[in-house]
Parts: sequence; C-alpha cells; structure tokens
Amino acid sequence: MTERKPPGVSFESWIDKQIREAEERGDFARLPGAGKPLPGGPDTSYDEMWWVKQKMAHEGLSHLPPTLALRKEAEDARAAAAAAPSEPVVRRIIADINDKISEALRRPPPGPLLGLAPFDVDAVVRDWHERRQR
Repeated sequence: MTERKPPGVSFESWIDKQIREAEERGDFARLPGAGKPLPGGPDTSYDEMWWVKQKMAHEGLSHLPPTLALRKEAEDARAAAAAAPSEPVVRRIIADINDKISEALRRPPPGPLLGLAPFDVDAVVRDWHERRQR
C-alpha cells in the first residue's frame, strides 16, 4: 500500500525548493569558507559571545580597559618609532603618543592606573640614530 499525501500539503515547501535550486546552480559552492570546517574545531567549547569577539577582531577593536589599551598603543608607537624611516617621522610618532599619554594623565580614564609617563623624544631619537649606525 502506498502512502498518500494529505490534501494541500506539499512534499517540498517553497523554501525547500529555493534551497534545492540554489544548490543545483552551485550558489552554495561559491560561499566563503564553503567545504571548510567551522573555525574553532569540534573540541572548542561553545562561547555565546563568539560573534562579538569575531566582529571586534574584524573591526580592529579592543575590549581592553582604556589605560591598558593606551599602554599597548604606547608600546606599538615605540616599536614604530624604532622602525621609522626618518627622524621627523620618529618625532611625530612619539609626539602623537605623548599627547595621548599627557591627556590620560590629566584626565585619568577608568581602569587600572596608567603607569606611563610621556616619552623623552630626544632619548628616543638618540636610540633611533644608534640603531641605524649599527
């Protein structure tokens, strides 16, 4: 005996049909990451904030408190100054980070203590010259 479908009920819904036709056209094959495992792997525990973290990483945002973010920025500025192509660029990089540090010292942002003082521009320039002579 064959089973009959109830009247008015389609075996393939409109949505199922759209998915099937898109699959037949190969629309899913062109999606980024198609055929690759999901990031994190099967042994990664579920994190309900995964999409927030992914978006922040994609946008280059930080979830650090402002003082810690400024410490990181100061460290990056020091490294950028060491790799700068000219003395005026070194001075500009250090002057920019010094402005931010001075502002944070005048109006402390929330979070742990800053623990930074503005850089001595002349000392950084001397270090830059010494590295270039080696």
